[in-house]
Amino acid sequence: MSHMPAVGAVLRADWPDLAAEFDRWGEEGRTARLWWRDDDATAPAPLLDRLLGLAEGVPLALAAIPARVRTNLEDALRRAPLVAVVPHGWQHRNHAGATMKKSEYPPGRPPSEVTAELAAGRARLAALFGSRALAVFVPPWNRFSAEFLPLLAGTGIRGLSTIASEKPPPQADAVATVDAHVDLVAWRSGRGFIGTAAALGGAIAGLRAIRTGLSAAPALGILTHHAVMDDAVSAFLGRLTAAVAAHPAARWASLAELAP
Repeated sequence: MSHMPAVGAVLRADWPDLAAEFDRWGEEGRTARLWWRDDDATAPAPLLDRLLGLAEGVPLALAAIPARVRTNLEDALRRAPLVAVVPHGWQHRNHAGATMKKSEYPPGRPPSEVTAELAAGRARLAALFGSRALAVFVPPWNRFSAEFLPLLAGTGIRGLSTIASEKPPPQADAVATVDAHVDLVAWRSGRGFIGTAAALGGAIAGLRAIRTGLSAAPALGILTHHAVMDDAVSAFLGRLTAAVAAHPAARWASLAELAP
């Protein structure tokens, strides 16, 4: 996870505030980079088609569950050349104890099992998706015990993507950290949209932290889940992609670019 300090100054915002932050990047002769990750892909579905339509022309990292992914998912992605596929755990199965937060990779799992799942997940996606498959690991529920970090590079994983934290996490040697910062789903409030003010507030705070050096994140990460994406999230994404496209000091970055 990338260190994401509490900035506090921007909690709720509107579209002119985002444009103003992009302006600050331009005034410094820099370009604000954003990237997009969507989780829990397994098979073609109308909601996935909706996501791909929204992401047309934008690099998208699709986190697919290796043990559950259908072979025909590749067919659904043929019209979306900018979509990369990354392993989202192995089975998306909770191995945490009853009193712990859900995690497929909680402390105490046998390292041999974890290593086998990391390698199998990467191999399965590579076999199904070829050059689309990137070796960037996305743990389910965005939790991956620090004790397993040394196992990543040995299985060919070159990047780890969770949710950015306010606390600097332990780093894995030779593994890039490319985290998401703004999850658009209100998981504790009906699984709807978190709202434009909160989403833009989080995005601007993240961009400002990167611009001022408070965060070492390579780009501002937007996180979606197509299976629970409602009309409000879709409308927000449509306007966000348009805002980025319209500003000369902002652009979307691919995950391959961020985790070379």
